[in-house]
Amino acid sequence: MPKVRKEDPVILIGENINAMSKTVGPAMKERNTKVIQELAVAQQEAGMDYLDINIGPAKREGPELMEWMVKTVQEVVDLPLFLDTTNVEAIEAGLKAHKGKAVINSISCRPERMEILFPLVKKYEASFVGLLLGVEGIPRDAAERGALAAELLAKAAEAGIPNEDIWLDPIVLPVSSQQEQVKGCTEFMEMLKDLAPNCKSTCGLSNVSNGAPAELRPILNKTYLIMLGKYGLCSAIVNAFDKELIEIARGGRADLAKLVHQVMDGEKVDLKALTQEEIDYVKTAKLLLGHSLYSHSWLKL
Repeated sequence: MPKVRKEDPVILIGENINAMSKTVGPAMKERNTKVIQELAVAQQEAGMDYLDINIGPAKREGPELMEWMVKTVQEVVDLPLFLDTTNVEAIEAGLKAHKGKAVINSISCRPERMEILFPLVKKYEASFVGLLLGVEGIPRDAAERGALAAELLAKAAEAGIPNEDIWLDPIVLPVSSQQEQVKGCTEFMEMLKDLAPNCKSTCGLSNVSNGAPAELRPILNKTYLIMLGKYGLCSAIVNAFDKELIEIARGGRADLAKLVHQVMDGEKVDLKALTQEEIDYVKTAKLLLGHSLYSHSWLKL
């Protein structure tokens, strides 16, 4: 049996300050410092390494809102921030206000986005998430993701941005509706280190479980984290309050990692010798690999 290597701990980016939240969205509109700061502190205490500040499109008051958000959060936590919005002026306002090295989340592989945002990366000595989304939309498979990554890295190099400042995001999609795309993302991660040396990798991990029943989303997220970890996933944007997921990200539950990796390596697993928890992880790994078709009842089959 192949030896399962111990992965480095995954860098965790808390996803919970998001304008789509029923509590955070109104707090942003009302400039409710208390709600935002309590959530920032709670995520830091939960073990996050970065916080994602997602203000949505913020077309009207984007710059003022992002500046307020950055200052409000950094008053109470010492974590670096991912600045998450499509509003370029808001991104720059956040970069101006940010203490330390910020991360722009994200810059897609589209000429107009790279042309306008790469100068900000240089000007403010920031890092950025390179989103593997091209002019034709979401890539269909690992090969298309690889082509987009190569194009983005070449353009970044022309702009004087080193690979060390790039976090590549292959776009994780829901297994409930785009199961084949999950396979393409996994296959891309397998070749990422050779394709993009010194780059970091990241993803919106919770996307893989979008559309699944709420009670089933955690095992999808945790299993996929283990799977991507096998290929050296550097970081992930996650729910800061999923304690079991954080344990896995920090190198815990080697027993589950070993089982999932066995499935990935094509080894036969004797379900009769496993606990119910272990069986659920094996079934979920097979689902995410495309060995079985998605249905909400995959754990019962």
